[in-house]
Amino acid sequence: RSKVFELAFMVLLFEMSSCLNPSLPSHTTFTSETAINNVVQDPQTGRIYLGAVNAIYQLGPSLRREARAETGPKEDARTCTPPASACHDTKPMPNLNKLLLVHPSNGSLIVCGSRYRGICSLLNLSNVEEQLYYSDNKGERTYVASIEDNVNVVGVMSNYSRDGHSFGVFLVGKGYGSLDSTKLISTRILQDVWDWVVFESIIEASTVQTTPFVPKYLHDFRHAFKEDGFVYFLFSRTLDGTDNKNLTFVSRLCEDDHHYYSHTELQLVCGKNTRYNKVQAAYVASPGKELARVMTESGTKEKVAPWSKVLFMVASQEDDVHQSALCMYPLDSINERLVDIIGACYSNSGKHHGLPVVDIPYSSKTDCTSTIPVSACFCGGDFLPSPLASNPRYALTADAVWSWSGMLTAVAVTVENDHTIAFLGNTQGEVFKVELSDGDMVFKTPGDAMGEKVNKNLFFDLSQSHLYITTEKKITKVPVQTCLQKKDCQSCVELRDPYCGWCVLEGRCTRRSECRRAEEKNGWLWSPKQQCVKIVSFYPANLSFKKTQKVNINIPSLPAIGLSDRLLCSIKSFESEGTMSDSGQVSCDLPNPSLIPPTPADQDFVAVAIRVFVNETVELATRDFKFYNCAATVKKSENTPCMSCVASSWGCQWNTQDYTCSDMDEGAVGPNIIKHRQCPHFENPDPVLIPVGYKTRISFEGINLDVYQVKRHGFLNIYSFSYDKSPDTNVLFYVKHKESGKKMDSTLNVTLYNCSVGREDCSLCKNADPKYRCVWCAKQRACVYEKLCNPDQQGAADPHSAQCPDPQITDIIPRFGPLRGGISITIRGSNLGIYKEDIKSISVVGQPCIHQKEKYSVSTSVVCEIGPVGPENNRNGTVEVEVKGGKRGTSSVYFTYRDPIPKTVRPFRGPKVGGTLITISGQFLETGSMDDVTVTMEGLACTVLSFGQEITCRTGEYRSDKVPSDPLTVTVKYGKETITSIPRAFLFLDNPVVLDHLPKASFVCGGRNIVVTGSGFDLIQTAFLKVQADNSIAFEAHEKNDTVIQFRSPRVNRSLNQPFKTFIQLDNLEKQLSPFEYHPDPSFHELTKKVITETSIIIVTGRGFSKAMTAKEAQAFVGDVPCLVNTLQDDKLFLDPPSTMPSARSRRHRRDTRPELLDLTIKFGNGEWVVGSVQYEKKNELPLYIIIPAVIVPMLLIIAISVYCYRRKSQQAEREYEKVKHQLENLEESVRDRCKKEFTDLMIEMEDHTNELSEGRIPFLDYKTYTDRVFFLPSKDGANDVMITGKLNIPEARRAVVTQALNQFSNLLNSKTFLLNFIRTLERSNDFNARAKVYFASLLTVALHGKLEYYTDIMRTLLLELMGEYVLSKNPKLMLRRSETVVERMLCNWMSICLYQFLKDSAGEPLYKLFRAIKHQIEKGPVDARVKKAKYTLNDTGLLGDDVEYSVLTLQVLVHGEGPDVTPVKVLSCDTISQVKEKIIEQVYRNLPYSQRPKVDGVTLEWRPGSTGQILSDLDLTSQKEGRWKRINTLAHYNVRDNATLVLSKAFSVHQNYDQNQENHEERNALLEDDKVFHLVRPADELDEVKSKRGSMKDKSMTKAITEIYLTRLLSVKGTLQQFVDDFFRSVLCSGAVVPPAIKYFFDFLDEQALKHNNVDEETIHIWKTNSLPLRFWVNILKNPHFTFDVHVSEVVDASLSVIAQTFMDACTKSEHKLSRDSPSNKLLYAKEISTYKKMVDDYYKGIRQMVPVSDQDMNTHLAEVSRSHTDKLNTQVALHQLYQYASKYYDAIITSLEEDPAAQSKQLSLRLQQIAAALENKVTDL
Repeated sequence: RSKVFELAFMVLLFEMSSCLNPSLPSHTTFTSETAINNVVQDPQTGRIYLGAVNAIYQLGPSLRREARAETGPKEDARTCTPPASACHDTKPMPNLNKLLLVHPSNGSLIVCGSRYRGICSLLNLSNVEEQLYYSDNKGERTYVASIEDNVNVVGVMSNYSRDGHSFGVFLVGKGYGSLDSTKLISTRILQDVWDWVVFESIIEASTVQTTPFVPKYLHDFRHAFKEDGFVYFLFSRTLDGTDNKNLTFVSRLCEDDHHYYSHTELQLVCGKNTRYNKVQAAYVASPGKELARVMTESGTKEKVAPWSKVLFMVASQEDDVHQSALCMYPLDSINERLVDIIGACYSNSGKHHGLPVVDIPYSSKTDCTSTIPVSACFCGGDFLPSPLASNPRYALTADAVWSWSGMLTAVAVTVENDHTIAFLGNTQGEVFKVELSDGDMVFKTPGDAMGEKVNKNLFFDLSQSHLYITTEKKITKVPVQTCLQKKDCQSCVELRDPYCGWCVLEGRCTRRSECRRAEEKNGWLWSPKQQCVKIVSFYPANLSFKKTQKVNINIPSLPAIGLSDRLLCSIKSFESEGTMSDSGQVSCDLPNPSLIPPTPADQDFVAVAIRVFVNETVELATRDFKFYNCAATVKKSENTPCMSCVASSWGCQWNTQDYTCSDMDEGAVGPNIIKHRQCPHFENPDPVLIPVGYKTRISFEGINLDVYQVKRHGFLNIYSFSYDKSPDTNVLFYVKHKESGKKMDSTLNVTLYNCSVGREDCSLCKNADPKYRCVWCAKQRACVYEKLCNPDQQGAADPHSAQCPDPQITDIIPRFGPLRGGISITIRGSNLGIYKEDIKSISVVGQPCIHQKEKYSVSTSVVCEIGPVGPENNRNGTVEVEVKGGKRGTSSVYFTYRDPIPKTVRPFRGPKVGGTLITISGQFLETGSMDDVTVTMEGLACTVLSFGQEITCRTGEYRSDKVPSDPLTVTVKYGKETITSIPRAFLFLDNPVVLDHLPKASFVCGGRNIVVTGSGFDLIQTAFLKVQADNSIAFEAHEKNDTVIQFRSPRVNRSLNQPFKTFIQLDNLEKQLSPFEYHPDPSFHELTKKVITETSIIIVTGRGFSKAMTAKEAQAFVGDVPCLVNTLQDDKLFLDPPSTMPSARSRRHRRDTRPELLDLTIKFGNGEWVVGSVQYEKKNELPLYIIIPAVIVPMLLIIAISVYCYRRKSQQAEREYEKVKHQLENLEESVRDRCKKEFTDLMIEMEDHTNELSEGRIPFLDYKTYTDRVFFLPSKDGANDVMITGKLNIPEARRAVVTQALNQFSNLLNSKTFLLNFIRTLERSNDFNARAKVYFASLLTVALHGKLEYYTDIMRTLLLELMGEYVLSKNPKLMLRRSETVVERMLCNWMSICLYQFLKDSAGEPLYKLFRAIKHQIEKGPVDARVKKAKYTLNDTGLLGDDVEYSVLTLQVLVHGEGPDVTPVKVLSCDTISQVKEKIIEQVYRNLPYSQRPKVDGVTLEWRPGSTGQILSDLDLTSQKEGRWKRINTLAHYNVRDNATLVLSKAFSVHQNYDQNQENHEERNALLEDDKVFHLVRPADELDEVKSKRGSMKDKSMTKAITEIYLTRLLSVKGTLQQFVDDFFRSVLCSGAVVPPAIKYFFDFLDEQALKHNNVDEETIHIWKTNSLPLRFWVNILKNPHFTFDVHVSEVVDASLSVIAQTFMDACTKSEHKLSRDSPSNKLLYAKEISTYKKMVDDYYKGIRQMVPVSDQDMNTHLAEVSRSHTDKLNTQVALHQLYQYASKYYDAIITSLEEDPAAQSKQLSLRLQQIAAALENKVTDL
């Protein structure tokens, strides 16, 4: 590996798991709900800001969430030009964070998103929820970022100076987006100054604008930074647009360049031949002392200073994402090159040292023609409008200092201890630690990687001790080192972590800065140096286990031991104090012999560790010291005990008298003491070779035997050995002393041999080595030692000269050969000669066979090549061999000549790439052997795999271009001469084509079904999926047809820490499946819910589920029963529980004493995880033998009693039923047709309105108006209530005093003790009625709005008291039914507050559509303005019972003073003039909310049928009279026709008709004073009314029957509106959608309290929930749309809404409503739907119960957010003032209550109230 300089590294995987050690603070993590785009750190506070999709998060340094600002989704369109309100065709679109910058000088955060053309905003650094600046109407000059998801944006803070003023700005680098701002680089101002506005681009330079070159160059910005007055941008782009290959560039601008003249680009080359061409991420840091030294030593000319800056860059290969590297570029080198380029262009015609170095990429101008002198800080001149760039030959090149087989995506660099450390993140979620200095390259196996791509946001905390790692949705804070986890020096240095070292005198693995004596020599041993304090030697080196003395311990690397340091030596349990000698050695006492452990049985010493401690607890070093045992040395060689003793390394001595080995004793002398290798022993046996079975005499020699006084020579008689395992074996003899029986040293080794073993025939016997003297004994028919074969047995004098018998042939291989010969046959037998020359001739079936001498085996095997046989010769016969001496052997088996006849080939076709296994069939193919056969296809080899009655071979690659090929001849050749062929037997076709594969990922556990699609797969015989890593793994396809192959992904070894390449092998065709990724196996969290039922949902949480699995593929089991995986998210699995009772999957479980605990198992492919144990509970079911008697017996009795009654009534009921059924069918048919038509009409007419809604035009009330109306509109003063008007009559002089006193009163209300006393006192008062309680609770809600958590706490306390009262009174179901207490109204208000956002986001739209649909449907038909009845309504009491003739008119309305445009308005001819005005105002001002529209009384309507105009009014002198009744004027009365033009004027603007108007108004008022006016239906005369009161019941029933004829209209309207009603109910009662946290929180509170009371059943809980939410909130909102929207609700609309509200109430009750003919029509109207709605309510309550609980903390966070957002808009002071009126009214009772309460007394609450009273109203107090 060649480099500019040789760097060595140390690489460690930064293991997440290592940070979980309990001795260290664990790493912290924050997870975003959406993908994270950018992360920045405040350099002053260390706060972290996350720019994610649709949100900005503010986190503390420990990643605790402090605030969240929502940035999306936004209503936008790709072509939308802000402001958004002016855009059409918008839809909610996600807002990606494109740029995030900290502007610390003014405490703001710059946030730029992808919506509204990339405009930015400023947020408060201390609280990002506070927006400091945002404007979307400043035009294109403020568009900063990009709306394209794939366009990268970078930025850097800077300053801009002009005219002596300096402003904060930021520079932005941005790639090209089709609808973006055209600025490639721009400078953006951060304040309104001169003509500039915030975020405006203040430098208009055409030099670096994108048009027209960026679509051609495709810039991809990755990093921006500022250094020494320059701003740098790092990006990749194409070179000239003609080649798509990206190259990396760094560009530089002078910070004070107001025209971008200085913008110059330098190409950066990373790796040889620009191997790593595309930049991914970068980091700028100082190189540190060591790296600077190495870079300087290896550099060409420039010196790199430790404090200078270096650009560290990770780049990848564009065409192979599995290759990337780290490169380093000193900033000084970059600047030097840039100065050279600028100088060359400005001074030297674009040349440097005579070579062209300048490129001008963005201009047609290609040369430099200037002579301006250039300095290092030169910032360009205006003569050159285009940016400069380096010529590719003048690029700055750096070697890849570290490469990786995978994609590196992030880099961060720091210096520790003068060593430079780079942290590198990759796409697998791993972070590597690379030490860039001298050392060996070491890889540590990957640990628990995060699994998700590490994005570019990799950086350190302010102390540089922790690293922030960002992945897709997560940011994690981990320590940069985990030194302290290692507890000994060896494991510390094995880390090879540049951060770590062994702190010797403290005995800890630490950073250098954490070791107090690190600066002392050897005080801190750096981990990568692999050095620990070691004991090198002892003096003495060893000692006898019988002795003791002092030992000197040599520890060269020992740090300086101070006077206060105490040394200690420990040997087992023995301790002695260590002393330092002058030579630096440690001296210690050794233990007494009694304390030394016994010597092990197989050793002659015992090793005992000597451990040296400093200051008693810190171990410095350890080494084994050996205590030897001379007596044990003889065990090493029992045949030579003396030699073992004296030759041992311990220096022992041998006593020949008592045969003992003992410690060396210089004083012991005498002939029996042997000290130095002079042991008596026996050696040199003769003979060495001894034949088995023959008596042999062995002589041997004795040495040093003087001490025993024996002779020096001896002999041994050997009789007979029996040994037949091998031809020879070694045997050892030893000598014992006769008297003592002890062994004497002897080395008597001899070899026994057996002639007959392995020499079964005469020839093999004669071939034996002559030294063995083996002969063939004819009579014994065996090979024996020569002296064992007697001459009389041999029959001859000399057995050596005996002749061998004739050869014998036992087998011929093969037994068939072709007629032309040319193949080799092997002849096996015995006595086939001794030497290859012994074979004289071989014949096969009478034909000579040529001997192949090189293949000859002595006596047993002869190989020869057969020749041809003629037609006249015999083709079947024996084989004969003649050997030396004329002896012949003939075979007993026959050899046959025959010719093979191949006939067919299958299959007959295969792919061009080869690899097809073909089978050749025919006759006599098994001729010759497999070695003799070759198969070819017109020159193309086919490798033979098997040979027999059929031949199989595998085709090679067909290299001709002609495909399909002509049918090819298959040739089979036998030996050298015989060639047979099958013509036109095989053809090659096109290779199969692989088009796609799905899915494209697998977990490392494998087993996922991979479907490969393509064509031509039928040609393929074998298909494998292979994964290449260190060793290949292959899995065969399990299903295949012509277009689809299915595999199971193989299991791979994740610990290999390398990218896996996946291939598909189709016969010989190998194709890589790309992309195909292996992801780490998913991890699972512990189950929170242990008990499941058949109706519950099982939620499994974890990480990484969706990386390589779908819900369809995943399997789940509870015990042995599978359960459906309903939904699979990356971190959650939703499982449907099993419907049948599961049992355990294994016998082990069945033997368990707790059979109800079942394993919940998840299977992904081959992976199987038991995520926990669950308990399955089925509904309690009584056994049948109890049910049958208990149910059937009473049933039979009831049936018997009922039969009689039933029989009597049945016939009558049957007739009645048939009649009613017939009527209903007719009615239903007619209503169905009518509904269908009406609904179609309504949907067509509502379409325009729906479009308006989709444009966001629902007139929601703001929060204050909403709460005012909900809380105070129902009060007695209505809209004039002081809480709504906000006006208090307080004299100016007293305002300050009153304000201060009210603030004190507010503080008093924040005392829980006071407030509870206050409320209880009021509720005890008899004159504190229900209306007062409601009003008081609403005032309290506003007063405490700033502390909603406190308000909730008070509410909970009061609710618990209320609940206790109702439960004690045995009437718990009545609780919360009516607002009889303060707390019940508080709850209603609390729900209204908490559900406001839900109304706006979810339920508001369907409610508004329902309101509009009802209003629209009612106004389609006549509405009686006087009696408030309508033809189309849902309320039977509001139904217009008469047929009224009318027609639909379209009026062309012109608005006076608003231009010539007319508005078509649909009205009815029977509408009153006021009704017409309402419809006109509704249509003309439809884009304005109701409160901003003109009122009916404020406008006049003029009809101009001719030259004169006529003012239209409800009553005038022309009004018709009917008796005493006067009819209100309608359009029909004035005879206004279709398409008539009317003019709408505001009453005060019609000057010319003022007098007439005045008269008309006076006249109308006078007329209206008369009560006898009617519109459509005239009420009966008084006389008629009297008669009707006295009329018969028959008359009344007839009247009712006549009215009920019109009731079908109710059904018609109901059917028309059904869809809107259903939509609203679904939006409110769907737990699958977002359920507001308040509902879940409160329902859980009710469930929790119910469990504490015995007499609260499920029905009671249902009633409580119904009373608290649907009846207390939704019914109120449904009946009063004007509480939520800025609309007017007429009485007729209100009547229909009441019917739907009643239906909603009925749906929420548990009791069944028995309906009859006399039931109210509105009850009957929705009778069929009620059951459906009831189920929706039940499911809704169940769904909420199964949701994840909302904690008190989460609820308080939510409430605090509501308080913060809205409190300042409410009339809090007015509420406090009004509350005080109650305190004043009940003053004495409150004071008494406070004085009786000990808690209130301790807080002096009564005193505080008296002070407030004195200030507010000069009340006399006890003060």
